[in-house]
Amino acid sequence: MALYVSELSYDGTFEGLLTILAGVCRGDPPPNRIRRFFPRGGPDQPDLFGSGGLPGGIFCPASGEEAAVLAEEFFELSAGAYDSFLCGWMSEFPIEAECICFGGRIFAAAHSAAKAAGGGMDSPEARRGAERAAADRGNPDVRAVLDAAYKVRHETDRLFGFLRFSLDSRGTYIARCAPDYFVLPRLAGHFSRRFGDAPWLIIDEKRELCLWGDGRGEPRLLSPAALPRETAFSGGESGKVPDPWEELWRTYHRSINNPRRKNPGLQRQFMPARYWKYLPEMGGIE
Repeated sequence: MALYVSELSYDGTFEGLLTILAGVCRGDPPPNRIRRFFPRGGPDQPDLFGSGGLPGGIFCPASGEEAAVLAEEFFELSAGAYDSFLCGWMSEFPIEAECICFGGRIFAAAHSAAKAAGGGMDSPEARRGAERAAADRGNPDVRAVLDAAYKVRHETDRLFGFLRFSLDSRGTYIARCAPDYFVLPRLAGHFSRRFGDAPWLIIDEKRELCLWGDGRGEPRLLSPAALPRETAFSGGESGKVPDPWEELWRTYHRSINNPRRKNPGLQRQFMPARYWKYLPEMGGIE
């Protein structure tokens, strides 16, 4: 018989959240509340192993192997539902409990549909059951996850267009941002294809993390201190190479600007002010 836990804590990783979901899929009841706690050194987080001891409830350690198996099964059932689950976690909203209930509904619906059709979890019926459960906006947990996932995807799409790269003295293309959500991993594929074998770096100033692509392997998510020595950078603009294209870009925007058609409200709707300081064409205004 599964032990009911009203509050559960985990290490803040996606693997940790998948480990909790694996327990629910085995029959453990979903907890009412799930809290993120990070190991020593995590930014702006309580010290899990410090003098304060463990938080209330039970701590669930991440299991990489179990998480990997469940992630593959989840993705095979419904790639869209899996991405929504992942985006819900990446939103950094306190909706881990809703994410777990969402994932549990996906697997339960798939199992029920497969059993009714006399098939397995790899059957078309199971996948259709999972898709129906993932689209049920009448359920508050599903709605919370889908709403958070929409925000994360929207932020990702914006950064595809709003990131501006400058070449530094070491030949690395560097862009800075401070997204509302943890979207750096979702930028990896797009910018790997865009830059090819050229080295590039995206700095998330809000979370003090970097997405580093060296043009040879998969992009890596690193802290600034963990970057290779040859890509070391400062917090300012030192090492930046003057870029004539950047001034040409500003000149272009000034030349096409029509003051009579200026609509600040509409401009902020499509280009929120938090992006402006990273856009050369906006003149660095806040």
